[in-house]
Amino acid sequence: MESFNGMGSGMVLTATALAGFLMVKKIHSRLQLSMAKHPSLSGHLRMAKRFAAWIPGYSYSPGHWLVADGAPAHVAEQRKKAMDQLGQRLQSKSPQTLQMSAELKPLVSDLQLISEYRIPFQFREMMHQHIRLGSFWRESEGSYLTDLDGNRFIDVTGSYGVNLMGTDFYKTCIAKGVELAEKLGPVLGSYHPCVLDNAKQLCELSGMQEVSFHMSGTEAVMQAVRLARYHTGKKKLVRFTGAYHGWWDDVQPGPGNPMPPSPHTLTLNDMHPNTLRVLKNRNDIACVLINPLQAMHPNKAAPTDSTLVDSSRAVHFDKGAYTDWLRQLRQVCTEKGIALIMDEVFMGFRLAPGGAQAYFNVKADMVTYGKTLGGGLPVGVVCGMSHWMRRFKSDRPAELCFARGTFNAHPYVMATMNVFLHSMKTAQTQEIYANASQMWSVRLATLNRRLEQANLPVHVAGMETVWSILYKTPSRYNWMFQFYLRDHGIALSWVGSGRMIFNFGMDDKDYEIFMQRFVKAAEAMEKDGWWWTDTQLTNRHIRQSVFKEILKRKYLPA
Repeated sequence: MESFNGMGSGMVLTATALAGFLMVKKIHSRLQLSMAKHPSLSGHLRMAKRFAAWIPGYSYSPGHWLVADGAPAHVAEQRKKAMDQLGQRLQSKSPQTLQMSAELKPLVSDLQLISEYRIPFQFREMMHQHIRLGSFWRESEGSYLTDLDGNRFIDVTGSYGVNLMGTDFYKTCIAKGVELAEKLGPVLGSYHPCVLDNAKQLCELSGMQEVSFHMSGTEAVMQAVRLARYHTGKKKLVRFTGAYHGWWDDVQPGPGNPMPPSPHTLTLNDMHPNTLRVLKNRNDIACVLINPLQAMHPNKAAPTDSTLVDSSRAVHFDKGAYTDWLRQLRQVCTEKGIALIMDEVFMGFRLAPGGAQAYFNVKADMVTYGKTLGGGLPVGVVCGMSHWMRRFKSDRPAELCFARGTFNAHPYVMATMNVFLHSMKTAQTQEIYANASQMWSVRLATLNRRLEQANLPVHVAGMETVWSILYKTPSRYNWMFQFYLRDHGIALSWVGSGRMIFNFGMDDKDYEIFMQRFVKAAEAMEKDGWWWTDTQLTNRHIRQSVFKEILKRKYLPA
């Protein structure tokens, strides 16, 4: 009996020690994970969602609207006059475009969203009364878009990244694609003969062994993640703070998604050793997602004017540092059997004919494409090594990784893609790529030099053909610049001055026109008093004042 009792005590002690060990291990793992999160709200998604739900909606009164930065009365009067005149000019130039946009807005939820989120919410109500922008274009030609009233604008919208080669190029791709596919027509479920050629060329471009076709970039990323989970038997995916990979729940888990953050998604600190430590020490991670666009602004969301409350927007691209980070990440993923997925849906072939893999000389396990690859038509593609792409297991025939789509490999899309892929191999296209980095670097520097010579508080930064507009003077009104650019004949996307997307088809003459218009728009904005400031106004002071007014509106409503 004594022996038995002794054994029982020993077993209890052993169980207690094991429980203690497991608890310490769990705490250690949790601590490591916490240290690998970015300290901003963007790195803590549950907190970010709570904060977003906490912010009250309110609008500035007409009097405060013009002096939110504490400007004196004469500056407020200057701004009021300028805003009235700007609104009148935009209206008189494009009455048909604005009228049709106004009629469409109540019918299309997307248009309502982008109309409301062009500027910080406090300024919306009064802005809508004075200034509107159209959402229709009648035609495109070269580097220009023409609205319904015949006004021609330099196009730096980029069509969400689709427009790499210029709109005339894509018109040709689509026309030739339709001609190639018209005999077969919209026959779905099987393949047009050009699909074999497409698959071979995609494997060559991506350095992969297999491909799968999808209907959008978001869907392609969904399939890549699903395959990673299928082959690893693990559930968790790692994304990086601020990165966008489509709007489905697992990869867009913060504000904007009504669902709580998925327990299977880890949002970690980009370009940080603590993240590598987490990847090395965990055994439940299926894949890591990389959006190479984040090299412009690691751990920050895409810059939009709706969040431009001051002048602290920052963009800095360091190719060497980002390449080193990707190589470290590649090594850890290889060691741990984690799928490294390069999401090139947005950047596509902007960086190099072989995409970001070639540009940074880092090979992924799977890569997703979309945007420009369809030659102007919608598409999503996954390219990967065979052991990652297989959707079934011979030794377990009932265990599938199912994925199908009605319009996958649509004949007209595949034919247009075929035209695009063949164009990538021409001597003309290869010459464009050979000179692209140098040319766009010189162009960016030239614009900044002109802005500096004009003593304007604005400059640009970017990565190859994707640029962001940055501001030097602390201001509450930088978001106004998008309207001055439109007034001077430059078309931006709905995110405003946060992103300009150029295309390889823009020649030196059109770029010179773009620079002239850009500088004139900045001069007009400065002349109209929107960049007024005094020594007391700093970005920190602006942020503090905005937070105080939010607190007041939340807890001391009028």
